[in-house]
Amino acid sequence: MDVFAFHGSFSRWKDVAGIAGNIFAFGLFISPMPTFRRILRNKSTEQFSGLPYIYSLLNCLICLWYGSPFISQRNLMLVTVNSLGATFQLCYIILFIMHTDKKNKMRMLVLLLVVFAVVGLIVAGSLQIPDKLTRWYFVGFLSCASLVSMFASPLFVINLVIRTKSVEFMPFYLSLSTFLLSGSFLLYGLFNSDAFVYTPNGIGTVLGIVQLSLYCYYHRSSIEEETKEPLIVSYV
Repeated sequence: MDVFAFHGSFSRWKDVAGIAGNIFAFGLFISPMPTFRRILRNKSTEQFSGLPYIYSLLNCLICLWYGSPFISQRNLMLVTVNSLGATFQLCYIILFIMHTDKKNKMRMLVLLLVVFAVVGLIVAGSLQIPDKLTRWYFVGFLSCASLVSMFASPLFVINLVIRTKSVEFMPFYLSLSTFLLSGSFLLYGLFNSDAFVYTPNGIGTVLGIVQLSLYCYYHRSSIEEETKEPLIVSYV
């Protein structure tokens, strides 16, 4: 009875972590909305790139397939968060295609087709694997690699912040949302004993802590420099 109570407690905490992760993910998914309000207002994508939305869609679809009952068990929260993410990314991509120039329009359409083709091959290929454990490993490694590469992308921003000693290109709330999202799914994966979930999200959590630490350090440094400036500049 104690064993059942122990597992029941773990299951409850897993659900709490998963729900929290879904909430934080929603905040992350709506973060591009100001950009798209500008695109809709100007009826142009200007210098914005559509590649992040293409890659995010691919990542969401791969992780969605991993969370499905065909691949893994007890991963409902992965299905909900990645379904939501894929829907948002697809909407952003459609809006981007509608308002970009002809050259980018064709490029984005081709990349979108490539995403669907790649995901289709992963789905069809994994279903050909009769052994469930081998299928789980195959899709799990793919989803893990996809998440790790996504979480590794802020390394370029981290490098930029250190080089310029400025947090201008690293928004605080975006860094905070990423940290909270990855931290929630780190706990979700640990409570579910799923290495393909807690490993990449553990990496994301560490990178999130690094980003927030850098933000606090350089933001405080910039404030201190401003306070050191004299109120009246003497030219004598």
